[in-house]
Amino acid sequence: MLLLHKIIPRNNLPSSPIHGELPQLNTNQHPFYKALLFGLNWDCVIFAVLNFITLTTTIEAPKAKRIPKALSLHGDTRTDYYYWMNQREDPEVKNFLAAENAYYRQLTAHTRPLQSALFAEMKSRIKLDDESVPYLLNGYWYYIRYTTGSSYPLYCRKKESLQAAEELLFNGDQMAKGHDFFSLGGINISPHNDLATFGVDTLSRRNYTLQVKNLKTGEVYPDKIENTTGRAAWANDNQTFFYTKKNVQTLRAYQIYKHTLGEDPKEDQLIYEEQDEKFSCTVYRSKSRQFLILSSGSTSSDEYRILNADHPDQDFVLFQKRVPKLEYSIAHYGDFFYILTNKDKADNFKLMKTPLAQTTLEHWEEVIPHRKDVLLEDVDIFKDFLVLTERVTGLSKIRVLNWEGNKDYYIPFESQTYTAATGHNPEFDTPVLRYVFNEMTSPSQVIDYNMETHQAQVVKEQEVMDPQFDKTNYYAKRVWAKAQDGTRIPISLVYRKGIKMDGSNPLLLYGYGSYGITVDPSFSTTRLSLLDRGFIYAIAHVRGGEYLGRKWYEKGKLLHKMNTFTDFISCSQYLIQQRYTSSDHLYAMGGSAGGMLMGGIVNMAPQLYHGVIAEVPFVDVLTTMLDDSIPLTVGEYEEWGNPNKKEEYTTIKAYSPYDNVKKQAYPHLLITTGFHDSQVQYWEPAKWVAKLREVKTDTNKLLFHINMEAGHGGASGRFEALKEIAEDYAFLLDLEGITS
Repeated sequence: MLLLHKIIPRNNLPSSPIHGELPQLNTNQHPFYKALLFGLNWDCVIFAVLNFITLTTTIEAPKAKRIPKALSLHGDTRTDYYYWMNQREDPEVKNFLAAENAYYRQLTAHTRPLQSALFAEMKSRIKLDDESVPYLLNGYWYYIRYTTGSSYPLYCRKKESLQAAEELLFNGDQMAKGHDFFSLGGINISPHNDLATFGVDTLSRRNYTLQVKNLKTGEVYPDKIENTTGRAAWANDNQTFFYTKKNVQTLRAYQIYKHTLGEDPKEDQLIYEEQDEKFSCTVYRSKSRQFLILSSGSTSSDEYRILNADHPDQDFVLFQKRVPKLEYSIAHYGDFFYILTNKDKADNFKLMKTPLAQTTLEHWEEVIPHRKDVLLEDVDIFKDFLVLTERVTGLSKIRVLNWEGNKDYYIPFESQTYTAATGHNPEFDTPVLRYVFNEMTSPSQVIDYNMETHQAQVVKEQEVMDPQFDKTNYYAKRVWAKAQDGTRIPISLVYRKGIKMDGSNPLLLYGYGSYGITVDPSFSTTRLSLLDRGFIYAIAHVRGGEYLGRKWYEKGKLLHKMNTFTDFISCSQYLIQQRYTSSDHLYAMGGSAGGMLMGGIVNMAPQLYHGVIAEVPFVDVLTTMLDDSIPLTVGEYEEWGNPNKKEEYTTIKAYSPYDNVKKQAYPHLLITTGFHDSQVQYWEPAKWVAKLREVKTDTNKLLFHINMEAGHGGASGRFEALKEIAEDYAFLLDLEGITS
């Protein structure tokens, strides 16, 4: 595939036991004392006592100290009383975070049995001994599998045949022992199949230590390369690989190094350094295995260099120099490079090609033209076929063409709320395309599609282990709200059949709306815990994503960013007007940039929502974008704007959630973060919470949960993630008065 898609992150936070002493009980009056005497179920007793503590103990919300900090620019002065919270090692900062966690534990103590029940319920739906569909690469079948009780997968392969003996490459559970957080990434097999590079992150800062493992002997070589992306690209000599290092402070991937096995990593050769702070770089090997490709890109511009993988000691050659607002990605096949690009104002992208020896812009030839109403998202190249992933009116389409030009068709999909995407297709010489398909009502399927015969084979369907699950009990559809400027905004909905649209249904509306990332409507086993309790789940496909094409993204970024917030509010109003729900039962949720969206809507239209969950929220936008020492800031100028420019400063200030907190009533709020978050620093939500506590006029819940061991992606391991989803759902269900 030509394009790499960003991952929409979500924060997951572990539960903790309640702390504090038991209050004195009046044994003549209180029924909980009688429960103790008569030996009732201890879980019930504990639940009762925790409820009693919550009801009878006055719990003071943490109050942060105020230290004025004047921030002046463009003739405008802001006073930030919580600026001091960005001192990570300051004991007062840690004390404040600890106090918030203690407050969170106390105010959610009564939901602990519900959290446990939700966790058990969600876990019971998962096939505990699951296995991925194997794929063939260079003579080996690769797959991962989970065993019952394992939190991390086993990475395995079989030589030539699926009936061959299994080789265990990496044991995730074993490698994670002793670590509060563990992430194994970037496994890359050498051309001779005997070595693998891999990266390990145990702090959740997305900063990986790169190592090499001998797959024949099982030996992990002692040399460690710190501060990398975790990924490497092998040259064809089986001895040389290239990797990307990160700036320790900003975490920007900015240097490419070459390493030769047996040599000291300290002597590795610096191949390339990206000087422009808006750009990050990486290196990978082409699907053809003939080229090593060095990519350097920003939000709106790309530049590539290429090197014959047989000659790692030669220099990378510039493919096409960067040009402002020229985006492109490349793939090699046969005598040509194929280029997915927006050249010549092709907003929705087009496909071009160029000879191997003539790669500059003037030699590019059109293969698939630009279409105003079709977004060309991705391309997969095979020996006999070209496969395009397109998006038309928000819906993904997979188009198949042969190189002779006499076949051109779409794989048929008939739903309005589905996700379809090509999977891992590492081999050229095959007529079989692997793709993934699911609907909001139906489990995910991995499908092998024969492009010659048009025969589709479901090679794996996600198993829902609950015997009561029946996909025909659920209904999904797409509706359209009208934005403030008259634009129609799509909303995907799913709910259990039989509910009445009388305004009484609880509804959770999810939103993101940044970076051109499309949140597709997809199936979720965990979401069943909401649907089966009467919730409607909805996704607002607001501007800032690419659901309706590239212009949909452009109209939700930079000077147009306010559209993202007002679109979401319009979707909320529509759902209330159409009596799917009411403001007493409407909830909103988003994470990271979607958490910024949550911060904006509760400032602008708090009366619409009963409760809001903001996960790892990017809420102190203006101050962060003015601090280029913070990881990733400069690279974000092309998404949010550069506030050193007055017009962009004014635009950001108008929606930045922290800067727009005001004296008013807010909905119930659950806010989460990770202390080691590399994408959104912990102090952004911490400052936001402190300011909200200072000025809000309501008595609604304001809960702040900090995972002191995790970062932007939350806790690691499949079961810890479920615990954190259970906490989120318990917050919503508690507000609805649903206790079981």
